[in-house]
Amino acid sequence: MYLTGFADEAASDIDGQIKATKELGWKYIESRSVNGTNIHDLPEQDFEKVVSGLEDSGIMINCFGSAIANWSKQINQPFESSLEEAKRSVKRMQRLGTKLIRIMSFAVLDGREPEDQMVQERFKRVRVLVKMFSDEGMQAVHENCMNYGGMSWKHTLELIENVPGLKLVFDTGNPVFTDDRSKPKPYPKQSAWEFYENVKKHIAYVHIKDGNWDDKQQKAVFTFPGEGQGDVYRIVKDLLANGYDGGFSIEPHLAKVFHDTSAGSAEETKYLSYIEYGRRMEKIIARAKEEIAQGL
Repeated sequence: MYLTGFADEAASDIDGQIKATKELGWKYIESRSVNGTNIHDLPEQDFEKVVSGLEDSGIMINCFGSAIANWSKQINQPFESSLEEAKRSVKRMQRLGTKLIRIMSFAVLDGREPEDQMVQERFKRVRVLVKMFSDEGMQAVHENCMNYGGMSWKHTLELIENVPGLKLVFDTGNPVFTDDRSKPKPYPKQSAWEFYENVKKHIAYVHIKDGNWDDKQQKAVFTFPGEGQGDVYRIVKDLLANGYDGGFSIEPHLAKVFHDTSAGSAEETKYLSYIEYGRRMEKIIARAKEEIAQGL
């Protein structure tokens, strides 16, 4: 078991991301963006600077938090952009020795019912993407986010059943803010625990996010881990009790929420909130391990 995180939530540049990771005493970063650009889209010279910084520091990239087939990509649009992102990712993962990559299953088509989402085309495309990585000894993991598989745990299992080799990165927070489209309208929000229980045997990796849904304002309110409706502690404990030995990747989304101008600049607050989030996650894991050891 290891800890990692979306360090672009600590700092935009690779030096700041490395600094935060080292301050936490961790070895890994889940790389999403550097200076606002996804790692698979960085110009070559900028990517080489990332490689150099990582090699000098001893920090590694355990997973690419890619934008492949994500919520910004439509299933009724050409597939080429996703294929190109995947090709670039393979080469860069080989360069960095990275074996995991987060993918999705294309945006939900607005104005269409859950059963009218071009599902066969989704399965076809995701199969192609998964094979591109598996052929190179890499594992694509699907995230339950704003995409077809994220519409409910049933839709995630549909993907698993139809895409050989696909595994999951389960995000604890996303169900809290996402409609359950397997149920009648008006769609209720999902239950993180229900989603987890139904997909847990397919989980290879975990994103830690937490928060509450503000029904009055119709928006997500992010919190530190264990303080929201994401069932973070319960899920972490259950995973560890059942022998989970993969990564926990923090994704705080807290910098804006907890920004206090009296405490320093926005960049300082971003950095400090990431460190605090990581420390709290370490305590959650330590508590879970202690209770498991005591048979609680």
